[in-house]
Amino acid sequence: MRRLPAALATLAISLPLALPLATGPLTVQAATAPATVTLDQALATYERGDLRGAERQFQQLSRQGLALGDYNLAMMHIRGEVPKPDAHLARRLLERAAERGLVRAALSLGEFHEQGIGGKPDLVQAQAWYLKAAEHGSVDAQVAVATAFYLGRGAEKDFPLAAQWYREAAKAGDVGAQYLIASMYERGLGVEKDLRLARYWYDAAARNGDDAAPFKRQAIDAELAASAGTI
Repeated sequence: MRRLPAALATLAISLPLALPLATGPLTVQAATAPATVTLDQALATYERGDLRGAERQFQQLSRQGLALGDYNLAMMHIRGEVPKPDAHLARRLLERAAERGLVRAALSLGEFHEQGIGGKPDLVQAQAWYLKAAEHGSVDAQVAVATAFYLGRGAEKDFPLAAQWYREAAKAGDVGAQYLIASMYERGLGVEKDLRLARYWYDAAARNGDDAAPFKRQAIDAELAASAGTI
C-alpha cells in the first residue's frame, strides 16, 4: 500500500499555537489590578519567549471563556512549556475548547489519544474525536478518519466509508487523499471501479505535486485508450 498521508504522523505537540479567529479585543480583568489582554497580545508574549507571561495570559483568556485560550494553554502543557506540565489538564482544556466549537481542538484530541499522550494510546477515542472534527470540515481529520476505516484502526474496516472520507479530503485539495481515492476507483475498492474517475483524481494529485501520480495517470490513459480500441 502507498505511504499514507502525512496528516496521521502529526503529533499534537507539533501543532502551532492557534491564531486569532475573531477581530476586536477581548478584555479581561487581572487578579490583582485592572488590565486588558487580547489573544494577539498573548501570542506576542509567547513569540517573545516569555512563556510564564504567555501562560498567565492564556489562563486569563481561558477563564474568560475563549476556546483559543483553552487550546493554546493546552498546547503549552503538551509541549512542556509550563513549570508543571499536566497532560490530563491539557486534555480537559482541549475537551472544553472542542465543546466551545473549536474544530482544531477536536482534531488535537484525536492526535492526543492516538499518540497516547499522558497514558496509553486509545484508537477508538482517537477515531471518535477525528470524526467530530471531520464532520466540521477539518481536512486532516477527514484523512485520519478515512485511514482508520481503511486500515481498521480504531474502527471496523470499512472501505466504502474510507472512500467517502478520502473523497471529501480530496475535494478540499489534500494530495494524499486525491491519490488514495484514485487508487480506490482504479481497483474498485469501496467504490464501483471507474477508470475515468481514477484518472481524474490521479490528475488532480499530479497537479498538486504527487511524484507517483503522473505515472499512474499515464497508465490509466493507456488502459482507457486500449479499451476504446485506439491503440
